[in-house]
Amino acid sequence: MQYRKFGNTGVMISALGFGSMRLPGAEKDGQYNIDEESSIQIIHKAFELGVNYIDTAYGYCGGKSENVVGKALKGYRDNVYLSTKMPTWNVKQHGDYRKLLEEQLKKLDVEYIDFYHFHGLNKNNWEEVVLKHNLVEEAHQAKSEGLIKHISFSFHDKPEVLMQLVDTGIFESVLCQYNLLDRSNEEAIAYAESKGLGVVIMGPVGGGRLASPSEIIARSMEGKAKSTPEVALRFVLGNSNVGCALSGMSTMEMVEENAQVASDKEPLSTEDWERINNTFEKTKKLADLYCTGCEYCLPCPKGINIPKVFSIMNYQKVYGLKDYATKQYEKIGKKEEYGSSPEDCIECGQCEKKCPQFIKIREQLKKVHKEFNIV
Repeated sequence: MQYRKFGNTGVMISALGFGSMRLPGAEKDGQYNIDEESSIQIIHKAFELGVNYIDTAYGYCGGKSENVVGKALKGYRDNVYLSTKMPTWNVKQHGDYRKLLEEQLKKLDVEYIDFYHFHGLNKNNWEEVVLKHNLVEEAHQAKSEGLIKHISFSFHDKPEVLMQLVDTGIFESVLCQYNLLDRSNEEAIAYAESKGLGVVIMGPVGGGRLASPSEIIARSMEGKAKSTPEVALRFVLGNSNVGCALSGMSTMEMVEENAQVASDKEPLSTEDWERINNTFEKTKKLADLYCTGCEYCLPCPKGINIPKVFSIMNYQKVYGLKDYATKQYEKIGKKEEYGSSPEDCIECGQCEKKCPQFIKIREQLKKVHKEFNIV
């Protein structure tokens, strides 16, 4: 396992972190039940292979993740950095931060949390929750008492907001998204690292999108990687501004494979990095031919989510993620957020009049529908 300097925290963090959002288990009667025995065995395997950072949150796995992580930490606590998150959406008044923290310490059965995050910060809940209820004061108080070691935040907003949060000088580490399919935070990550924050990456395999096999992505490594997920993890760890990549591992095999990648002193050579950059510059240009996702075409009078349809087409045609694309397309017409089926198009042409890319949308919708063998 490789270890990296984690900002100015004084911590040497393992390149691979254990994400506890997808612990093995099953849903029954609307409740998610974790397989505790398997989960603890998998977590222990990660620790034994050198992982020293484990991340959970108040609501993960139906609110049960923290309990299981706490049990898994028995016998390992002194050698592992524990990260969890305070649910900002549960805060209604000053004092709620402390109540939630004490509840989480009890669930985890620990005396302190190493990295305690404001969960899912964006511009709105930073201003309307954290600042409004003076939670920063509560965080500093908890730190002074030794209940938390570092004040952190996980992030879901525009890159410029991330940099604004960094500039407050309050935070010691950040957890944000970054992967082959979404590099929007790349500059902000570099900025955070330059200001002394430790950077942890969530979604290195694109929330499962890059778990599907892709010849296009595999070719970018010229046979040096066995799978698309391996390329994705190598890419994230190849960024020198990244301290740790979180992976939601639910099998022993995943732990072993990811640990092997994270043990490589040089995840990407300069040549590998250039090749991947070139590959994705080409695919981005091709993707833009289908759709840039601007949503000017909406709303569609028949409820077709045109950008969603075209983004699925991008996964299929541009990135070669055929299995993932097929599963996504099967949800169209069945789930509200995916919109109606393209076959519902009445060819009114309203969308094409508003499209700044001048895409022949009606024609493309038919092609997409045919592509997925739905006739």
